[in-house]
Amino acid sequence: MIERIYILENVDPVVFYGVNNVNLQLLKNLFPKLRIVARGSVVKIIGDAEESEGFLNKMREIEKYCVEYSALGEDIIIDIVKGKTPATVRQDNLIIYGMSGKPITARTANQQTFVQLFEENDLTFVTGPAGSGKTYTAIALAVRALKNRAVRRIILSRPAVEAGEKLGFLPGDMKEKIDPYLQPLYDALEDMLPVAKLKEHIENKVISIAPLAFMRGRTLGDAIVILDEAQNTTIPQIKMFLTRLGTGAKMIVTGDVTQVDLAPSQTSGLVHAMRLLGKIPGIACVEFGREDIVRHKLVQRIVEAYEKENSRRADSGTK
Repeated sequence: MIERIYILENVDPVVFYGVNNVNLQLLKNLFPKLRIVARGSVVKIIGDAEESEGFLNKMREIEKYCVEYSALGEDIIIDIVKGKTPATVRQDNLIIYGMSGKPITARTANQQTFVQLFEENDLTFVTGPAGSGKTYTAIALAVRALKNRAVRRIILSRPAVEAGEKLGFLPGDMKEKIDPYLQPLYDALEDMLPVAKLKEHIENKVISIAPLAFMRGRTLGDAIVILDEAQNTTIPQIKMFLTRLGTGAKMIVTGDVTQVDLAPSQTSGLVHAMRLLGKIPGIACVEFGREDIVRHKLVQRIVEAYEKENSRRADSGTK
């Protein structure tokens, strides 16, 4: 009799063990000669050396499946233990599998172009209207790279443009003051990573979410770096951000140039950067349109209505 230890490194134990530990109980039933005890991410196996080694090999296969598909069911476990290839449905334009095995795909032609250009370039600018999937697709690409160990970390940032309120007058500490600006980034990540794993990644700085001002003085290497809502950066701010790019890193800069919240006297750093840098090798630009809007169908109609209103005002010379 020997004792072996297996550590679940890449998956949330809650997802792996299943509701009420049904997956863990199934593994115990499938390997009745072994004593299997799980505590958090640590699994202790006691039994015959050959039987234990067979169990560990199957655990590696099961964990690999769980990492890729972010889901695990009893039928999958049985197939893997019996040496069968689990049945999967092929998803066109798949980026990753999100929580509960939900496929996250590039749903429109421009989103697919974005995915391709991201692979081919180290800096990608993505512009488009609200709801067109700019940020969501960017974060999915970053999570995929992290899961595939193509990078060691993800760095997400937004400019904290104040909408009528001063940060200093808002209640709470600095984290509580800035979190509302960053909530859309948290929301996207929670669709793609288990809550416990996301919390662990944030605590260990594998995933960093911070306002743009916090990027000053840093060199961002071996990472996917995303700047969201970049239309609200000034020219010096976006220059500062872009020059943080380090070895082994890729950057994605997203924004909606029709929703600039800067003072009228300030030029959007995103508009300026795309005009200045768009033709440099290694830099790509993708422009989403209202046909890429993948939120509620009313969002597309709302965007169209505002575009018509802006066009009428431009034609009449009114503001």
